[in-house]
Amino acid sequence: MSRVDFYHLQSQTLENVLPKLLEKAYATGKSTLVRIGNEERVDFLNAMLWTYTDQSFLPHGSKKDGNAELQPIWLTAGTDNPNMASLLFLVDGAQAEIGELENFSRVFNVFDGNSVEAVEQARRFWKEIKASGNECFYWKQDAGGRWQQQS
Repeated sequence: MSRVDFYHLQSQTLENVLPKLLEKAYATGKSTLVRIGNEERVDFLNAMLWTYTDQSFLPHGSKKDGNAELQPIWLTAGTDNPNMASLLFLVDGAQAEIGELENFSRVFNVFDGNSVEAVEQARRFWKEIKASGNECFYWKQDAGGRWQQQS
């Protein structure tokens, strides 16, 4: 069974939140796969992660960079797992099949709470995960932008 955490963006954008979440994932020492809704966003987020702050370094790559097996964080619009990641981030509408969740110790579904479509997709995924016996946790930002687990 996998643990699936749902991160409901409301007061901040993915571009503000993703680097911080990936920093925490990177600190665990586990390889991470970031599955993104489309190739254009892969390119954008790949570039953004190199420049989001002067105070930190977040090693990552995508198919344009190559050497996936050497990358602790891999960005893709595909369903492959070339860096053998144990952590999976789903962003920008990217999806995962229930059967593939067992390949990851933890899954992070980060979705835009201001998009009706994204919220509906997250609800469907939640129901599928619960029905399959996997653990689900729901996180929402407070007024200060900190994540609070909801019951």
